[in-house]
Amino acid sequence: MIGIDWGTTSFRAFRIGRDGAIRDRRSATKGILNVPDGRFSDTLREEVGPWLAAGEDRVLLSGMIGSRQGWREAPYLACPAGAAEIAGSLVDIAFDWAKVKLVPGLSGLDSSGVAEVMRGEETQVLGIPALLRDGGIACLPGTHSKWVRVAGGRISGFTTHMTGEAFAALRGHTILGRTMRDGPPGDAPFDAGLSRSAEPGGLLHHLFGVRALALADRLKEQEAPAYLSGILIGHEVRAALAQAEGSVVQVIGAPDLTALYARAIAACGGYAERHDGEAAANGLALIAEHAQWT
Repeated sequence: MIGIDWGTTSFRAFRIGRDGAIRDRRSATKGILNVPDGRFSDTLREEVGPWLAAGEDRVLLSGMIGSRQGWREAPYLACPAGAAEIAGSLVDIAFDWAKVKLVPGLSGLDSSGVAEVMRGEETQVLGIPALLRDGGIACLPGTHSKWVRVAGGRISGFTTHMTGEAFAALRGHTILGRTMRDGPPGDAPFDAGLSRSAEPGGLLHHLFGVRALALADRLKEQEAPAYLSGILIGHEVRAALAQAEGSVVQVIGAPDLTALYARAIAACGGYAERHDGEAAANGLALIAEHAQWT
């Protein structure tokens, strides 16, 4: 089968054998926002045409391709949900060259009853065998970081933190960016930001300190982005681990980002195990096993 993680900016496809092993893979900068005029069918055929020609006739899509801005909106499935429940809620897509199904996103409520939603992260979480076997916590850092709880082989709930988007907005569109420039900062500024996130004053006060330290010549301009990142990630991780200090966290994503989160989790009293983005392929294969393709 073919499993595809189709997000806002990127397209990642995996050719998966019957044994669940990844036989081939390809990626492109053809996220849903980069597909002109909604030509999702044409884009899919262009990207995986050789695999279809070789006999693959089942395609499972996850991510923002199932959003309102994607190929077709797949309704959210309420937590708790595992591979079987997700497979039972797949949405069929008309496609002339194969059977295509969409994975629904998941919905839930935080501890205060406020709505939570996600698309795509659920397949990555289901691709970590330790979580399905033992339960626990997963962190998927990014523009909108997700912290996901798993129990009994199912995703029981999750929270979202706009850390990546906040960093981009603060650096690019506020006064903080006036005293920042690119350069190799080393680990010390990030660690200093992590430490600052544990001190009194709150996030908004800590943020202005990024500028004040630079004006006082106590923070170099090339160190300021890492310091800001440490503050934001530190506040995120401390909030997420507030009721789970000492937990093992399965961190899933790009190596550079998971390395930063592993440092933050360790600094906040947790333990991190890192996984790359191929967890999505494993999760897609598991969902496909439970799906009805006829």
